[in-house]
Amino acid sequence: MKKITLILSGGLDSSTLAFWLKYKYNSELVCLTFDYGQKQVKELDSATKITQVLKAEHHIIDLSFIKKFLKLANSSLVNDNITVPHGEYTKQNMQSTVVPNRNSLMLSIAWTIACINNSDALAYGAHSGDHYLYPDTRPEYFTALNTALKLGVKDVGTTELDLIAPFINFSKSQIILEGSKLNVPFELTWTCYEGGTIHCGECGACISRKKSFIEGHVEDKTIYKV
Repeated sequence: MKKITLILSGGLDSSTLAFWLKYKYNSELVCLTFDYGQKQVKELDSATKITQVLKAEHHIIDLSFIKKFLKLANSSLVNDNITVPHGEYTKQNMQSTVVPNRNSLMLSIAWTIACINNSDALAYGAHSGDHYLYPDTRPEYFTALNTALKLGVKDVGTTELDLIAPFINFSKSQIILEGSKLNVPFELTWTCYEGGTIHCGECGACISRKKSFIEGHVEDKTIYKV
């Protein structure tokens, strides 16, 4: 059995990755969920539900120190004065959803935790559908950060730990297909960028979710407003 620390947002991609790691490799999971002031705070509840299904260790990390700064960012995910864009999941439309250096912040903290708990790997759910928009999901970023994180513990930490992103070349529909084979309870996951109680069905994230289920020919049990 491998011990894997996983960044689990509560979204479809990281939740599917949690199931994939658990059942493909019989992994002991340590799941980390970050509260960084995002509007879609409901995803924290989704992450908790997913870990309960998996009977996995779960920690919600409150990034209180960064929230006041992120709320000044030009990102619709954290700035209450900027509206989350509706419509297609295109680069032009979704540019306002970028949170500067978000994955680097979370991965750096998670790496420290993974080192301390003697994990064999640190995993996150980057996938190809986000490469054009979010630079911290791209293969070149993943490779460079893996090198940097390893150098940061050279001679003083574990030399066995690896950063992994098994879905980095998968499309969202391919992730859904993998999840369907593992009976992932997709209805428990959260994708919507709005701060509501059910998926709005209109933001770019919701539209991408809808399309990916259709492309994957998998039943979508998500409840949408629209």
